[in-house]
Amino acid sequence: MFKRNTTPTETQQPVQAVERITSVLGSGVIWHGSINGSGGVRIEGAFEGEIALRGMLVIGETGRVTCQNVRANAVIVAGAVRGNITTQKLEIRGSGRVWGDVVTTAFVTEEGAILRGQIRMEETVELDLGPATETTPSEAAQAESIAATPIIVPPAAEPTQRISRKKKTAE
Repeated sequence: MFKRNTTPTETQQPVQAVERITSVLGSGVIWHGSINGSGGVRIEGAFEGEIALRGMLVIGETGRVTCQNVRANAVIVAGAVRGNITTQKLEIRGSGRVWGDVVTTAFVTEEGAILRGQIRMEETVELDLGPATETTPSEAAQAESIAATPIIVPPAAEPTQRISRKKKTAE
């Protein structure tokens, strides 16, 4: 009567790891160039160039991004973005401003957010980020060098003995 069903009725989805921010472009920094690779990046300063990121991209309230195309797995905009965004999930916060077209599978917005452009919702989005690389050759060599360095643990110090002193009494 109260038996558990031994055959699952729906397929269990694996729990995805929480995205972490591993790099920050601070509020006083102005950067021209490209951001490529894996990991989470938060931009609080000004950035102009190209972004192709396997991970999360957060544009903070003081962040200003100008790109022809922003490509990342997840994008959170609390600052300003001028350029097209291709992502699996886009979130525009109340202070966020986006001027450009968006292609995404999931879209979240707060009251006060601005999107000036077109949005196209797709079942799947191809980010064309290239093959995933775990480490660059120089990072791998550095990791091997660190791993080969012996760790020297100093011997434990002998415990010190406390010497008690007698208090002088006023006579």
